[in-house]
Amino acid sequence: MSARGGNDGQVRIIGGQWRNTRLPVPTLPGLRPSSDRVRETLFNWLMPRLGGARVLDVFAGSGALGLEAVSRGAAHATLVERDPQLVANLTAVVTKLKAEARVQVVQADALRWLQTAASAQASIAFVDPPFAAGLWDSTLALLPRHLSADAWLYLESPDGQAPALPAEWLLHREGGTREVRFALYRRAAATLDPI
Repeated sequence: MSARGGNDGQVRIIGGQWRNTRLPVPTLPGLRPSSDRVRETLFNWLMPRLGGARVLDVFAGSGALGLEAVSRGAAHATLVERDPQLVANLTAVVTKLKAEARVQVVQADALRWLQTAASAQASIAFVDPPFAAGLWDSTLALLPRHLSADAWLYLESPDGQAPALPAEWLLHREGGTREVRFALYRRAAATLDPI
């Protein structure tokens, strides 16, 4: 997530029951919401798996990934974000959408939360940390206990800098823009079962 200059902005939920809902995006260091194009591609990949899914977004930022998932049919999303302004924005959006039963906003440092929180047993995880912080290895080491055995993992990283994943993750699909590599993985053990 690299900061964009300029004034505060917005991103929108692009599909599902909350389509066109605007999400505030303050100008903060490291905040780089996934583009509409990237999210559209990702959710096309995930669509067969979203119904009833439990989603974990460990660097929630604007909430675009987790809220998009619930909008498109996921049963529940846990959005973990440490910045108080972003947490206030997320809480306000969840309240506006009357989604408190389906979306939990947690104000916490993502790595500390992954170390100490009870297992989320998520079936889909989104990992899109601030790029400059280099948090992929630490996050990927702590994430597995929060995921179901057949979980899917979405990662964003700078173009040309794919994080090294543990052997338990197999690449399913990947794409890129001039600035970002995005990829969807599945736990290796899950490939033994029919999809």
